[in-house]
Amino acid sequence: MLDLLLFAGGLGVAVLGSGRAVAEARALATALGAPPFLVGVALVAVGTDLPEIANSISAHLQGQGDINVGDSIGSVLTQYTLVLAAIPLVAGSFRVSRREVVVVGSLTVPGLVLSAALVADGRLGHLDGLLLVAAWIVLLALAVRILPRQVDEDTPLKERSHLVRIGVIVVALLLVGVGASLAVRSLVRLAELAGVSEFLIAYFGAALATSAPELIVVITAASRGAFGLALGDALGASFVDSSLSIGAGPLIAGAPVTAHAAIPGIAYALLATVAATILLAARGRHDRRSGFVLLALYALAYVVVIRGA
Repeated sequence: MLDLLLFAGGLGVAVLGSGRAVAEARALATALGAPPFLVGVALVAVGTDLPEIANSISAHLQGQGDINVGDSIGSVLTQYTLVLAAIPLVAGSFRVSRREVVVVGSLTVPGLVLSAALVADGRLGHLDGLLLVAAWIVLLALAVRILPRQVDEDTPLKERSHLVRIGVIVVALLLVGVGASLAVRSLVRLAELAGVSEFLIAYFGAALATSAPELIVVITAASRGAFGLALGDALGASFVDSSLSIGAGPLIAGAPVTAHAAIPGIAYALLATVAATILLAARGRHDRRSGFVLLALYALAYVVVIRGA
């Protein structure tokens, strides 16, 4: 009964926070003269990724590197498949910019490759964390420089400073993170009771929980016609998870990682990232057909990754 109450209350808080975050992010994009997609990648994605970043630090302080790697990499998979699939299934089809999709996908891949190389020795230490966080900073700067600058100017504005808008977005996204995490944490507890390994609990259960903010914000944005912001958040959050999120924990404290479980998980997330990028870029639109393909990719992970681990 308590879990049901937490689920209902957490979901309500998350939906309320996501509505405010989307409205303010669209207004901020217009006020700054920035494309909503870029605001989604550079700002909203970091906000919705706060649960993964916090989980990364908490896991390493407790010496549980598998929780960090499983959650961060599992979130890349979840967002490139399940979260992306939700957009057309809920809000209908829309055109996508091939350049935007390819740029962010191309920046996520190096993060995943670097993560695989760093976990291969069975440990993530301070230097590994520094390399991953530095990679996020460099790649984000590159993304800001090369992404297209088409601006959505149809968003009504209220007189408000940029700092106030950013503050409102951050607070709203914190509400989304807290509410969504409460809503689906019960799934992780059930997996623990079933005796599933730490890495697999994190890869599937915790990743689903910490990706719930992205899912709710993306659905809210898409249902309001802000497809650029929705796509930017989904892809940008995956980029954050492949670098900043997984690097935040070891930057604070080193921890062991089960390499033979992590490598197959990273490899499948990499495959899903490349497949989703090619699918969307080749079609130039995202609709229910591509949504169902991404859902199939997510479902297949339960067979491939569990067998590999």
